[in-house]
Amino acid sequence: MNYTIHQLQVFLKVVEYESITKASEQLFMTQPAVSIQLKNFQEQFEIKLTEVIGRKLYITEFGKEVAEIAKRVMAELDSINYMSESFKGLLTGRLSISSASTGKYVIPYFLSGFLERHSGIELLLDVTNKSKVIESLMNNEIDFAIVSVLPENLNIEEEILIDNKLFLVSNEKKPSSSKPLIYREEGSATRKVMEDYFDQNQVNRHKQMELTSNEAVKQAVIAGIGNSVMPLIGMHTEINNGELHILSSKGLPIITQWRMVWLKGKKLSPISTALLEYIRVEKLNILKKHFGWYEQY
Repeated sequence: MNYTIHQLQVFLKVVEYESITKASEQLFMTQPAVSIQLKNFQEQFEIKLTEVIGRKLYITEFGKEVAEIAKRVMAELDSINYMSESFKGLLTGRLSISSASTGKYVIPYFLSGFLERHSGIELLLDVTNKSKVIESLMNNEIDFAIVSVLPENLNIEEEILIDNKLFLVSNEKKPSSSKPLIYREEGSATRKVMEDYFDQNQVNRHKQMELTSNEAVKQAVIAGIGNSVMPLIGMHTEINNGELHILSSKGLPIITQWRMVWLKGKKLSPISTALLEYIRVEKLNILKKHFGWYEQY
């Protein structure tokens, strides 16, 4: 066999997108160039890696197995490059973090100083919903996950970052008691604690709508569509300028914690270990510098 690193890269993109057109766009190559590289790679094997049915390209089972091995090969090649840099005294490589959507108001402040110290680190930060965060964590696709509610049936280790305070908010100081409630989507940690709160306190619910991001809920509340239980961490500006108001309600605020979690027993990379040490040492300074306002509520 005599395939090249470039052929592996091209094949992995074709597998990822199941499309030569999309792969060519991602690789900044022409479609004919991608097709030639794929053809040259296929010639190394007697078993088909891909097949076209109708006008759609499919990856065969054999092709999927080859792709998994190719991913490991490319990861090892990256390790060689990062090791070379580390021998120069530099901390380099990829740091992959997946965060629940509201975590975007938290995690950047715990990363900024660390990344300034280690400019050779490539950060991959995926901000998505809780379900996808947990899926990435379970599949060991990331170094760390940022969540406010611990995943069930999953052995993990954790580092608590900051309290997550949830309040009932409105665009009016004294809204009508019949004003409807706005919910996050199913699977959201905010949705779960909101429903638990209403169940425990026997609050009548008037669900008006369900939205898939904290920002969307916030804008809907500002517009006067309804009220909602929301994390304080994402409302600093709006509370200060009077667009949102915290409503007094029994049992509020609900307090959970924003945590950085990873699979129990996972062998942390040098970068992951360094970040964890940095957060443990600098946490109080970070909270004082960036979240002093937060402690007033």
